[in-house]
Amino acid sequence: MQREEPPAMATGLERIAAIAAKARCEPKLRFTSLVHHITKERVWENLCQIPKGSAPGVDGQTVPEAKENFGEWIDATLQSVHRQGYQAPNIRRVYIPKPGKQEKRPLGVPCVADRALQRSAAQVLSTIYEQDFLPCSFGGRPGRGAHQALATLHEVIAGRKVEWVLEADLKNFFGSLSHEWMLRFVEHRVGDPRLISLIRRWLKAGVLEDEEVHPNEEGTPQGGSISVLLSNLYLHYTLDLWFERVVKPRLRGEAYLVRYIDDFVLCFQYRADALRVQDALRKRLGKFGLTLESTKTKLVEFGRFAQRYASKRGRNRPETIYFLGFTLYCTRNQKGNFRVGMRTEKSRLRRALMRLQDQMRRMRHEPIQEQVEHLNQMLRGHYAYYGLAGNFGHCSESIVRWSATGAKC
Repeated sequence: MQREEPPAMATGLERIAAIAAKARCEPKLRFTSLVHHITKERVWENLCQIPKGSAPGVDGQTVPEAKENFGEWIDATLQSVHRQGYQAPNIRRVYIPKPGKQEKRPLGVPCVADRALQRSAAQVLSTIYEQDFLPCSFGGRPGRGAHQALATLHEVIAGRKVEWVLEADLKNFFGSLSHEWMLRFVEHRVGDPRLISLIRRWLKAGVLEDEEVHPNEEGTPQGGSISVLLSNLYLHYTLDLWFERVVKPRLRGEAYLVRYIDDFVLCFQYRADALRVQDALRKRLGKFGLTLESTKTKLVEFGRFAQRYASKRGRNRPETIYFLGFTLYCTRNQKGNFRVGMRTEKSRLRRALMRLQDQMRRMRHEPIQEQVEHLNQMLRGHYAYYGLAGNFGHCSESIVRWSATGAKC
C-alpha cells in the first residue's frame, strides 16, 4: 500500500488540530467520538515509522511482512476496534540489563501490527492530553526530552531559591499501575466507549514468558507506545496536579517538580517543607498503588549555598544527585557564579564501555572499515545523549583512556 496522498494527510492533520484546539479551550470536555481518527492511513504511516529491524511479537511477524500484508489485516483490525471486539495479542516479555546492576528490567514486545495501532491511538490521545499536561512533565512528549528536563532542572536549581532536593525513585512503577485508576483517569477526558474498550484490552493483554501466557491484572508492560502515554497520564493526575494545586500553595517557601516519565526530583527552598512533602508523598502515592524505593529516595542539601553549609557539617563538598543517567554536582563557572555540573553516571559509563568492548570482540574478524563504521555509530549515539555542555570533554577523555589501556572503567 502506498502512503496516503498529501491532501488526505492534510485533512487528517486538520482534524487532529481541531481536537487540540477544542481540548485547549474546554479543559473539562469529554470527547465522545475519537476512534474514527484512527484511520487506515494513520496506521500505515505509523507502521512505516517502526524500524525494519524491530523485534517481532508473539506472532513472529516482522515489520517488512506486516507492510507486505497490510491490506489483509488492517480492515479487520479497524472493524474489530469499532465493534469493541479487538483482541489485543499477547505481549512477548524479554529482559534487558539495568544500568550498573546484575538484575534485569522486563520489557514487553507487542506484535508489529498492534504496535502500529498503539502508536495511532497514542497520537489521537496525545492531541488531547498535551493540552492538559503541565510544564514540569517531560518524556514521551513531542519536543520535551531528557535534555530539556535536565536544562529545566539546572535553571530551577541555579536560578531559583532552591536549597534542598528530594531525589525520588518509584519501585516497579510500570508493573504497579492500577488498571482501575488508569481507566478512571482516561475517562476524565475520553468518553468514547470504543477507545476505552481498546485501552482496557491493551492493559489486560496476556504476557508470554517461558512459553506460558500469564494474565496481566495490574501494570502496563514497558515497550508499547500506549504504555508511555498512559504512564504520563497516571502520574499527571497522581503527582503533577497534586503537587501544583494542593502542595505548593501550603508551603512556606518555593518548590518545584521536574519529572521525566517515572523519574522525578522535587526542589525546595526550606528543609521543613521538603520533610513535610516527603511524608505526604508516600501517602499520596500509596493511595494509587505506588511505592517509593526507600534505598534510592533521599533528601540532599543542594544549591547555591550548599558548599557553605557542607563545610559546617564536616563535609568537603556537597552531596550529589542522580537524574536521567547524569551525576549532578555543585560547582562554579569561570566567573565564580554557581552552576550545576553534570557528569555521566559511573554505572552508565561503565555499561557503555562494556558494550563497546563486547562489540569489538564480536566483530574483530570483520574488515577494518566496517569495524570503524559500527564503532562510530555507537559513539555518536553516546555523545548525542551524554555530550552536554561541560560533559563532552569528560566523555571523550573516558573513551580515549579506556581505548588506550583496554581496561574497564
